[in-house]
Amino acid sequence: MSNHTNTFPISSPWLAPVAVKPLDATMQIPGSKSLSNRYLILAALGSKPVTLEGILRSRDTELMMDALTTLGVQCIIDERDSTIVTVIPPADRKFVGNTSIYCGLAGTVMRFVPAIALYADGPVRFDGDEQAYKRPMKPVLDGLEQLGAEVIYHGVEGFLPFTLIPPSTFDGDKNISIDSSSSSQFISGLLLAASTWNGEVTITHTGEKLPSMPHIRMTMDDISKAGGQVEYSQSLWKIPTRNVQLHSHIVVEPDLSNAAPFVCAALIAGGEVRIARWPAESTQPGALLPQYLRLFGAQVEYDSSAHILSVHSDGIINGAGMLDLSPAGEIAPTLAAVAALANSDTTFTGISHLRGHETDRLKALVTEIKRFGGNAEETSDGLKISSVARNQLHGEVMETYADHRMATFAAMIGLVVPNTYVVNIETTRKTIPDFVHMWMTMLA
Repeated sequence: MSNHTNTFPISSPWLAPVAVKPLDATMQIPGSKSLSNRYLILAALGSKPVTLEGILRSRDTELMMDALTTLGVQCIIDERDSTIVTVIPPADRKFVGNTSIYCGLAGTVMRFVPAIALYADGPVRFDGDEQAYKRPMKPVLDGLEQLGAEVIYHGVEGFLPFTLIPPSTFDGDKNISIDSSSSSQFISGLLLAASTWNGEVTITHTGEKLPSMPHIRMTMDDISKAGGQVEYSQSLWKIPTRNVQLHSHIVVEPDLSNAAPFVCAALIAGGEVRIARWPAESTQPGALLPQYLRLFGAQVEYDSSAHILSVHSDGIINGAGMLDLSPAGEIAPTLAAVAALANSDTTFTGISHLRGHETDRLKALVTEIKRFGGNAEETSDGLKISSVARNQLHGEVMETYADHRMATFAAMIGLVVPNTYVVNIETTRKTIPDFVHMWMTMLA
């Protein structure tokens, strides 16, 4: 598994290839990171082994398996297929404490693994990459404190690093109130913690907005698949006592958000890109991609018998006008690349929470769009991207800020802007381990 290095090995800036002809490619996308890490957590919370097939093997999932192993969970990788992992929880859900967990820059690790550490037999220290020290943690930790845990911060309050001291008992009805406005992962982490609590847990979101509700619904759906129960109504969740246990064999869907750069490439370069194994229904936010792509002028078709999504374009991109991305903020950087190359303006709303991701994505996108000659500005809750003629755009060395989605953003611009170089393309390993090879295959 991972070696807990703080950063990826950085090579010289990567020259993003230009598309010299319309695209014609069928892509196989690795498994969903969001589903992989949720299934790993739920499998660990059960009492019987669970085999996950098609799991994403990337830095984030490696960090998750390392964290679970540290807590006494066995993650056995199939010798013939590394995307098949069998998870064996510890006997009687007795997780190992008096240990340390390294989160890297993975939000699902730093915000979901405390749900298991809550049930450890001793304190658990959490640390991560330097960039992770800027990612907010306090709402989920406040919620765990309301379940009886104690949190000791070793730096700035509300951020990594910290130590979680589990409560002395894990039962009784509990009421939790937090403001999850800056990340849906806070609610998801507490839902996972509550899914196996001995008593009814009520979670109330006190903020005015809640980003990426589809990610929360994904967590609710996954808990339901494990035999748990979540009742939801108007920013309030009730989780009664249940013993969660996933089925013995789970197949992980492809990551639809990671498919976004490839299907958007068809919009930018023209031609057609097809995504295999696209599910007919999904709780992933990336499932909203087809409706977004049509707004930019793409032709989108879905073959339900073959489970193939096809995106076709003549290379002419329309601006999308005003577009609310609050249900799927994680694909905002990808759609920003499309908008920056469109023939009219686009304003994205509902994504102010992106300021607290791997980097401040709104600031980073404005900086990088302006770097190659585009025009963008931040708004209070999003971005306004104004149309600029393509002949005014020019190649530059694009920064990625240790953010995988900024790296794929730059690669997309490079499809039609020659001499676009990408710093630290290796950061794509966070969610797409073989991005460069897949990108070159698509162009070939």
